Amino acid sequence: MSNLDLEGVGMTSRRTRNRLVTRLRDAGIADERVLDAIATVPRHIFVDEALAHRAYEDSALPIGHGQTISQPYIVAAMTAAVLGDGAQANGGPRKVLEIGTGCGYQTAVLAGLVDRVFTVERIGSLLDRARQRLDALGIRNVRFRHADGNLGWREQAPFDAVLVTAGVTHVPDAVMEQLADGAALVLPVGHGDVQDLKRLERVGDAWRQQTLEHVRFVPMLRGTQT
Repeated sequence: MSNLDLEGVGMTSRRTRNRLVTRLRDAGIADERVLDAIATVPRHIFVDEALAHRAYEDSALPIGHGQTISQPYIVAAMTAAVLGDGAQANGGPRKVLEIGTGCGYQTAVLAGLVDRVFTVERIGSLLDRARQRLDALGIRNVRFRHADGNLGWREQAPFDAVLVTAGVTHVPDAVMEQLADGAALVLPVGHGDVQDLKRLERVGDAWRQQTLEHVRFVPMLRGTQT
């Protein structure tokens, strides 16, 4: 993917990207760390070329295999929820598990804000393309795994935070077990087309829970495919 236009022109230009950041700030995204990351990552390289002119709309777009790239507002809101307020002793999460790599856009945004991202995707061809895009951007702090996201990534646990980019009806036990004390779990939970975006924080053996938004995500499925 060495021929990717990382800067963009016209509807994919940095100026257009900056206008998106202004819209997100006006919509209530207050974490400047997240807004800076959104301004930095070229979303247009994560969608098909035919949709590149729509990359900086605040809307979800198809990426194939029945999957979508989340709308920028949701990416920003979920990233801010993962980071927290930075009041933790270490200033925020350093080691994050992402379940549902998709096209890699959320992964790239996270990678600029934490030390290490471990990302799991069940669809092999999506994972391969995401890896190529992040490589083209020079992002080197991400490890990729083709696996069932319901299982998390036990060998790399515990994690300071987990972000799930597919809807679940309940939180997978295996994933909950892989969070460190004080870690946050951000994910869409619910039945049907609309879920509640929740942030759970582990406090010893207990969990603090907060509902953030109503969201629409494709369901998290079991198993893997090529």
